[in-house]
Amino acid sequence: MQELIADVLVVGGGTGGTAAAIQAARRGAKTILVSEFDWLGGMLTSAGVSAPDGNELVTLQTGLWGAFLRALQQRQPDGLDHGWVSFFTYDPRLGAQVFADWAAALPYLQWLPGQTPEAVLVQENRVVGVRFQAFTIRAKITLDGTELGDLLALGDVPHRWGWELQAEFDEPSAPVASSPLTQQYPVQAPTWVVVMQDYGKGETAPEIPAPPKDDPDRFAGAWDNYGGDRFLNYGRLPGNRFMINWPIHGNDYGEGVERLLSAEQRGEFLQEALWHTQSFARFIQQQLGRRYGVAKDVFPLQETREASLGGGAYALHPYYRESRRLCGLTTVREQDLLPISQGSVAPLPIAVSGQGCTQAEVICDAIAIGNYANDHHYPSGDITLKPKSMRWGGRWTGTPFTIPYRALVPANLDGLLVCEKNISVSHMANGATRLQPLVLGIGQAAGMAAALCVEQGCEPRALAVRSLQEALLNDPIAPTAVIPLFNVPVYHADWLYWQRYYLDQPEAYPASGNCPTRRRDVARSTPSTHARPTGVATTQTVAGVFRHAGDQAYTMVVEEPSTLKNLTLDLVTLDPLINEQLATVPPEQPISASGKLNTAGNWFLVEAIERLGESTP
Repeated sequence: MQELIADVLVVGGGTGGTAAAIQAARRGAKTILVSEFDWLGGMLTSAGVSAPDGNELVTLQTGLWGAFLRALQQRQPDGLDHGWVSFFTYDPRLGAQVFADWAAALPYLQWLPGQTPEAVLVQENRVVGVRFQAFTIRAKITLDGTELGDLLALGDVPHRWGWELQAEFDEPSAPVASSPLTQQYPVQAPTWVVVMQDYGKGETAPEIPAPPKDDPDRFAGAWDNYGGDRFLNYGRLPGNRFMINWPIHGNDYGEGVERLLSAEQRGEFLQEALWHTQSFARFIQQQLGRRYGVAKDVFPLQETREASLGGGAYALHPYYRESRRLCGLTTVREQDLLPISQGSVAPLPIAVSGQGCTQAEVICDAIAIGNYANDHHYPSGDITLKPKSMRWGGRWTGTPFTIPYRALVPANLDGLLVCEKNISVSHMANGATRLQPLVLGIGQAAGMAAALCVEQGCEPRALAVRSLQEALLNDPIAPTAVIPLFNVPVYHADWLYWQRYYLDQPEAYPASGNCPTRRRDVARSTPSTHARPTGVATTQTVAGVFRHAGDQAYTMVVEEPSTLKNLTLDLVTLDPLINEQLATVPPEQPISASGKLNTAGNWFLVEAIERLGESTP
């Protein structure tokens, strides 16, 4: 069998693995990325979830996540704001092409698709490589970027699967005892995404055939509280297409989900999940009309299943919300993600000497940022979770939190890092840590850490975490924040100053998430070299009367253009400057706003605002 040698081996071409491989290779480490599929990006592309959640605020659009959004804006002429579940919906093919182009531009990156791991090579308590079907790869550092944490199982790396009871981590939302829910659904349900198409009024789409297992009664009432149009517009894509990833009597599928852990039974579960989505698509067509059918040529055809499904409408694999989870140097718990009392942000993670950080007695070891609300998916219905949401910019958003480097590092094994949903996290906390932008950030941090381990000749447990944070903050292509701040975006002249300030003084991190608008040593401030985001693709202007609908809730009764006259729109923004301006506009003030109208969400995404009769500075 052929044997290859690398500095860094990344197994899995999903969201985290793709980011890790790109970052390691950009740093100069000889990197090999092995993926199962011909598309890179996982949840963001091949799993079809092209409506990512979380990290939507401008200040959180940093690193590879921010770069990905800017690349999509350049390739999708009519912008990204189409659905109402996310501010960013796009053709999955464009996302896959972005990652493929990034990978192709890197001389230190070799991408080998079409392979899955069969064995993990361990010598003297150290991972030294992985055997695949066609070759073996030996590497100084190996990263598990598989969707289900397969290397953890193959390498006998201590890991978790399923629920933890409240007694284990004292999590406020964890169950006190086992129940039928915890037994039937040990992890969150995966979803096999399908993209549907509106063929047009008066047109007839091809009939969606019934799968071998077809039970339309399972979907009764799926959109009763929304209506058919709003249901479809949940994940509206350009070109009158719709991403179908619907949790309410929809295509979540978790029956016998533990079969995913068995090589012999995984295929059986996947077939059932795919049939379940086909059945839901058929139900949608039968209920909403034959103008709706499955889209064509979105995903690469797979000969083993496309004959009965139609060409290229179904994602290459399910959207996995949860996987095996590492037992790491620390475990991220639900309470680590909840906001500080009377605050809007979670406390920063603190590492003590002997817990993976050797260069200081006590430091903050934050390396990635998330902000999504805790969200769990079980086919039997929602569970009660401690809230972690707030109003900001005219809308609801999640409260920010950070992931510590220690959650990526095995407790007692060298040569290995994780970079997907397989980080050391509890089942409860996974509901907030599983989202695509955060996993992209985790992957970027893991890839940078692997490259630094090669440079410094050390194991991941001995890596100087501050060197990792500095490398992420100062990356020449995609600098990424490690401290969440609401009011200082990456293009602000003092962004780097405040990032370092709170790394050095985590006890000073403000509960509001807003740092002082000016620093004490202003004379040393230098202009930022980072560009401001380009904004929406197609800007339009509306004018009308501004009204407060509540705290951080803004509306406008439109007067111009005449086509929208008397329509009441929600005014929303992702930009901290615009947010400040909206908060100071008096009620009943005539205003003019530039941005983009989103008819699916009935909101106007504001990029600039002017009080009529005066200019807003």
